[in-house]
Amino acid sequence: MAHRRASPNHTDSCRKTNRCRIESTAVTAFCQNADVDPRSLRTRRALQQAALDLGIERPLDEITIGDIAERAGVNRSSFYQHYSDKETLLADALDAIVEEAGASIEVPMEPTAQPPAGLVDYLHHVDDHAALYRWALGSHGSAVVTARLWERVETLVRQHLELAGDASPFDGIPDDVVAAGIAGSALGAVRVWLDGEPRADVETAAGWIWRMLLGPAGIA
Repeated sequence: MAHRRASPNHTDSCRKTNRCRIESTAVTAFCQNADVDPRSLRTRRALQQAALDLGIERPLDEITIGDIAERAGVNRSSFYQHYSDKETLLADALDAIVEEAGASIEVPMEPTAQPPAGLVDYLHHVDDHAALYRWALGSHGSAVVTARLWERVETLVRQHLELAGDASPFDGIPDDVVAAGIAGSALGAVRVWLDGEPRADVETAAGWIWRMLLGPAGIA
């Protein structure tokens, strides 16, 4: 069973506000990159946010396209004007959030003792949507969603490697190989963390994942 706080407090309120900011900013940024009119942008944003919100309330298998459309304040035909299915919608929503988290991490990454705030914020989002991510990263999840998450993490890693240049600790290893390895390790670690009983708190998990990504000699 996951560790939960007994009652709301100032920290919880700040964390919830930050989580909402991350999701809202990410969804907005993703939609603004699409070549569609402003009304369509608003609809995409509403659909993505509705899917994320419903994913907190009940298992994904129990969420229908009708549920998402109703929560977003649109009809089913509007849904299908933008997405062919809920898996593609979720892939867009989660992809946008990973991109936003990656953009908030200082580049190139420095091997600091503490994990970057962007990683911690992202894991708070994952923790809030644990059931959704367990499904996405699990053996019975959507190949579309998993592939998009994997591709986004690989892209972020390659960007950091390019910026690191000669300072990269992976000298002699092709960037694509490093990116694939780190993406697989990071997403695999997130899945195992989510399956933990009891589940470790976010700060602890962020520390584990950060140390794992840097390697035993990575922190100065």
